[in-house]
Amino acid sequence: MSSPPFPVMPAGFRLAAATAAYQIEGAHDEDGRGPSIWDTFSHTPGRTLGGATGDTACDHYHRYREDVALLRGLGVDSYRFSIAGAACCPRAPVRSTTRAWTSTTV
Repeated sequence: MSSPPFPVMPAGFRLAAATAAYQIEGAHDEDGRGPSIWDTFSHTPGRTLGGATGDTACDHYHRYREDVALLRGLGVDSYRFSIAGAACCPRAPVRSTTRAWTSTTV
């Protein structure tokens, strides 16, 4: 059984995708990243179903090149992503590793 054809969108239509840092980033303790409120919450026993955390999540931190290639392959024109505050500023100004990752991803 084949899938129905993707509908033709009107001229000017932009296909976009969006992600949220905690659900996609992973790398919860790499490159000097500090704990976020979500890290603390999800690591508290009984707070999440089955003790699930975002420690690895979708591992976008390591797989962003493949993820962006998948988006391009799907015809996505725009991608809105967020960066965990704990990744940018765990206790100090923006870290150079976060700045480098962000620059590469953008």
